[in-house]
Amino acid sequence: MDVQTSRVVPDGGWGWVVVAAVAVINMTNQSILSVFGQLFVGELRRMNEDTFTSALITNLNSLALNFSGLFVGPAIKSFKPRNVAATGCVLVSFGLALCSFATESWHFIVGYSFFVGFGLGLISPSTFMAINSYFSNKRGRAVGVSLAGAGVGQVLIPHVVRYFLDNHGFRFAVLAMSALSLTGLFGAMFLKPLHPPVKHNNRRHIRLLAETDGEKGQTSPLQIVVVATQSKMDEAHLKSESLCRRMGNRLVQAMDLELLKDGVFWSIIVGMALVYTATINFTMIYPDFLGQTAGLNSTAVAFCMSVVAGADIVCRLLLPCITDHLRIPYRVVFLLGTAGLLFARLVLAESQDLGVIIAMSILMGMMKSATVINNNLTISAHCRSDKLAGGLGLSMMSKGVIVITVGQLLGWVRDYADSYVICLYAQILLLLVVVLAWAPEIYYRFRMQKRTSSKSMETTLDAAEEGAKLNS
Repeated sequence: MDVQTSRVVPDGGWGWVVVAAVAVINMTNQSILSVFGQLFVGELRRMNEDTFTSALITNLNSLALNFSGLFVGPAIKSFKPRNVAATGCVLVSFGLALCSFATESWHFIVGYSFFVGFGLGLISPSTFMAINSYFSNKRGRAVGVSLAGAGVGQVLIPHVVRYFLDNHGFRFAVLAMSALSLTGLFGAMFLKPLHPPVKHNNRRHIRLLAETDGEKGQTSPLQIVVVATQSKMDEAHLKSESLCRRMGNRLVQAMDLELLKDGVFWSIIVGMALVYTATINFTMIYPDFLGQTAGLNSTAVAFCMSVVAGADIVCRLLLPCITDHLRIPYRVVFLLGTAGLLFARLVLAESQDLGVIIAMSILMGMMKSATVINNNLTISAHCRSDKLAGGLGLSMMSKGVIVITVGQLLGWVRDYADSYVICLYAQILLLLVVVLAWAPEIYYRFRMQKRTSSKSMETTLDAAEEGAKLNS
């Protein structure tokens, strides 16, 4: 029997220890992204670098984070989620340590953009895979609690950074963040796999790749004679063709590229990438929108940002309990969150009243949590468990492509129009594309599923009636 189909999911137990461990990893690593400006912008200014350099460092970090999806699927399959997560924590710590000794801007590109970005890219899917194996019905709330760890980190770590910057300077502040990220290794220790995977014999794997079909089939004297009589040119041609075909098949299997044959999967990963890009762009411009367009002072801006973060954290804990209890599909919750983000930004673009801004900030935090929590869950609901690692990797790669293209376009729109309101409308357009593309498809699949279930019920009732007649 297939291991994937016979797996028993405990829906808790040690899984809650895994959730707590992932929350620790997220709190000390994923939240590093939220303090980039606080930690590095001042030092970049002392180097006489402009805003373009800061944007370049953060964009390249996002690119490395998402394009790590090219390797994360095969890595999780070969080395277990625990080892991949631990490697990610080490890379984040090493990258921050390099940044602490930076004297030129390219040092930040190497340390923060490459090492920190790649490390964070390894952490997110590997920790999700660890949680996914322990939960079924409670998977949403488990993921919500683990992601709340990142929210707590976004609240606490800025104060830690401020303390070290004020009392010990830039270098010690970055080294403190480097040491803090290593505490994620403590969390990674508890990511025990539910079912240890079959050990992979790498030497045998390499030998099989190098063998030809003829060499692997030498099991009888007749086959040996047939191979020996082939011409050397034909043998070399067959050997090269067989090796290329086998390598291609191995690559497709390792990265689960056959998922790209599925149109619905394409719709999912591209739609989520568009929402992700719009969210990143909004996070970047929201403080300036509040200060310059809405005319709020720094205290009001900070309050509105705290409202968004607070609503996000609370909903990461509460929303999954509601949606899991009601058994609402993850993709539907993601779609509702996207529609909510669209509505909130539309209201912000049309009204700059403080009361309206606070209300929309609360709604924004709530809807953002719906998309963040159900991002990987949507992939897990669509992909088989043996294809999940590859699906997560492909989703990350799609985000990298959309961020570097559509994300840059949003930045150009903001600079060209010199208007944060027009930039909001550009984000609204992206979210509207996702809503219009997903809603009819989800409704159609729901109708088809309902029709199939009703036909199945009618068949069952007819069979029961015939059985009753025969018995009578």
